Amino acid sequence: MKKNSNTPVSPLLPKRRSISGNLVTILMVVILYAVVCYLLYTGRASRQMSNMLVSISCYIVLAVSLNLVVGLLGELSLGHAGFMSVGLFTGCLVSLATVDILPLPVRMPLSMIVGGLSAAVVGLIVGLPALRLKGDYLAIVTLGCGEIIKTVITNLDVTGGAKGLNTTPIYGNSKTLLPYGIVLVFLVIIVMMNLKNSRHGRAIMAIRDNRIAAESNGVDVTYYKLMVFILAAFFAGMAGTLYGHSLSNNKAATFDYNMSIEILVLVVLGGMGSIRGSIIATIILRALPEVLRVDWVSDYRMLAYSVLLILIMLLNASPKFADLKGRWSIGNLMYVLGNQKKKKEAASRD
Repeated sequence: MKKNSNTPVSPLLPKRRSISGNLVTILMVVILYAVVCYLLYTGRASRQMSNMLVSISCYIVLAVSLNLVVGLLGELSLGHAGFMSVGLFTGCLVSLATVDILPLPVRMPLSMIVGGLSAAVVGLIVGLPALRLKGDYLAIVTLGCGEIIKTVITNLDVTGGAKGLNTTPIYGNSKTLLPYGIVLVFLVIIVMMNLKNSRHGRAIMAIRDNRIAAESNGVDVTYYKLMVFILAAFFAGMAGTLYGHSLSNNKAATFDYNMSIEILVLVVLGGMGSIRGSIIATIILRALPEVLRVDWVSDYRMLAYSVLLILIMLLNASPKFADLKGRWSIGNLMYVLGNQKKKKEAASRD
């Protein structure tokens, strides 16, 4: 019997589309890291490229984790670099204390977990009073907290003070640290994907869309806001620990509000709540200044970088470009091709 063409679309279709989009994102990251690993471990990657790999992986984790707060929850935070620095110094101190006791495959995950937990604790301390605010007020408070964290770390003797923490004994190159970066990137991507599609994710997005309506329907706003804030701080701390191992000296002054704003730019450029967008934006913005170091444009490198940023943001703000981007996205194409295949199979059976 022929199916009625006016049959309503199943409510499961949007879910299938989102799942295919998640699979496309994971597949994209797998292919990307497969190519990178091939180039790195066969010696075909340039020194410039090798030096950026761990840094880019850390910034991907930072951008995706901040997207939890800014994109999923809808709150503006400017203290992400502060949580990163807490995780960096805590994790590196643990690694320095155990460098002669534990092998790297044990020491590295342990120090990353400790760094992440310490950043999560600081995130809880900052979040309890700060998350009572919203909008510009929250942004200013988190910005101030990030500067306080930087100042405190700078004045501690155990972190090396203004001279910075000497991490030469635990310093590792890209070949050593990249596997940990890959695992961390996949971990934060999978956690965010599952969170977005879960009951908790729907509650968080309800708070973002209308806090009063969500609260009136029984959503515990304080609990969910703290959960997102602590989770984002945890991943920032883990990324900070990994980042600290890629440098021979770490200074707290590096992790100021400029770095927090840079991470926020990655989130905004990639799209609020978009995991794939955050990854692509991070790769482009972290690699672009180095790509522009060619002879004919090196003197105007930062000018060209700024102009490209403005052009990309103007395109992202255009509804026509957004519609075109959504129509020609890989996930949408896979969805359309799958539907066409099902229609052909149904027509052949009829």
